[in-house]
Amino acid sequence: MLQAYAGGRLFGTAFGPGVPRVVALHGWARTHADFTGVLGGLDADTGAIAVDLPGFGATPPPPEVWGGRQYAEAIVPLLADLPEPPVLLCHSFGGRVGVHLAAGWPDHVRALVLTGVPLLRLGGGRKPALRYRVGRALHRRGILGDEAMERLRQRYGSTDYKRAQGIMRAVHVVAVNETYEDQLAATRCPVELVWADNDTEAPLPVAERAATMLGNQATLTVLPGAGHMTPLTAPDALRAAIERQLAGQ
Repeated sequence: MLQAYAGGRLFGTAFGPGVPRVVALHGWARTHADFTGVLGGLDADTGAIAVDLPGFGATPPPPEVWGGRQYAEAIVPLLADLPEPPVLLCHSFGGRVGVHLAAGWPDHVRALVLTGVPLLRLGGGRKPALRYRVGRALHRRGILGDEAMERLRQRYGSTDYKRAQGIMRAVHVVAVNETYEDQLAATRCPVELVWADNDTEAPLPVAERAATMLGNQATLTVLPGAGHMTPLTAPDALRAAIERQLAGQ
């Protein structure tokens, strides 16, 4: 059953009768439902909340173009209402929000469990097609019309970009151009990285580099044969990571 949080600005679902000790943040174009298999199996005394981030599921889009920090600011009231700092379980886009929360509001975060998060930009990334880059430059100068630019976007843009509507398309552009070195450097809580070795959206070297940057506060668990959608395909591994962090291990 959907519930309202943060003064009615967020919607999501609570799991378990216990005090919420876990908050889950989903990936791009996903919803709180991705975490049902993970959070539904927690101990009965451990409550959890999975929210729909603004622009997804039941939560309305942001009023303007947001980046990771603005999304984090939207989650802070939910965390502040909890009796104790929760473990944040973050998948993909949700991890962009989670690292901002851990860095900017450390008193509200007990630990991070991150999976499939594009935290860092690896070298050698593929540039957009030349035709698209030229079209974008001409569009910015008012030489190329909106309809022609949209045709280029539909032909050359990523699947997530093409599917995004309205303001969420601009949010997507901001998100994919962010990196989180500064937030990782400022994070002081334990961080558990649970990563699929076949993740093509956030490849394993991203997690390995992040673990090196975080040092002793980070642990990395690799899931052989798994892909990007770990909340659906590896719920037991994510639940085990949550339980380790709740136990203080």
